[in-house]
Amino acid sequence: MTQQRYRDIAEWPLMGTALVFLTAYAWQVIGHIEGRQADFLEGVMWITWAVFVADYAANLWLADNRKRWFILTLHELLIVALPFFRPLRLLRLVTLLSVLHRTVGETLRGRVVTYVGGSAVLLVFVGALAVLDVEQNAPDAKILTFGDAAWWAITTITTVGYGDLFPVTPIGRMVAAALMMSGIAVLGVVTASIASWLVQRVEENTEAAVESAELPVRADVRELLVEVAALRQELAELRRERQNET
Repeated sequence: MTQQRYRDIAEWPLMGTALVFLTAYAWQVIGHIEGRQADFLEGVMWITWAVFVADYAANLWLADNRKRWFILTLHELLIVALPFFRPLRLLRLVTLLSVLHRTVGETLRGRVVTYVGGSAVLLVFVGALAVLDVEQNAPDAKILTFGDAAWWAITTITTVGYGDLFPVTPIGRMVAAALMMSGIAVLGVVTASIASWLVQRVEENTEAAVESAELPVRADVRELLVEVAALRQELAELRRERQNET
């Protein structure tokens, strides 16, 4: 089996695994789960981690050039190598965006909608969960509820930053920095996609205008061709008549 074939087969199961992880993590953070339920959710997240480890090992084994693939996919190694750092666990959700990108159409408009909608919603939700996880029990914390965290994530990813809510822990500030950079990256992708879409629309409109302008000319050419054919026929008849007379 080739690596590409394996990735095609494993793509949707990995997306399901990422969604299971997101559900368990969100339930644990928002629901303030304790006791057996907390242990159960932690076990679910460890199982999803094991699935991603197995996927990484399979990709490495099936790669044509394992050294090159290892170097080019260090971010995937980060996903599986740092399970103890809770906010970094959310990097596993990159799988959702990769699947979303592959299932969207090839049109530029589809890509813009996908990146704007999918990336923004996922980044806001994930950023809110991550900052709430590290901030809600910290001394002098400003972000105490998921509503606070979601509002903070929205103002951060849009680079508005009202300043009414902000993280006070070092890890929370790291999450904020990552969310800011992600917002800038998404904005860059959106801007480039919109520019490409506008260029495409201008080209389409130009082609349509040229085609519309050519229609009367084509009609005139067709009429001229008909007239030329008729003249040739008349000329041929005249020649035959002259030959018959002689």
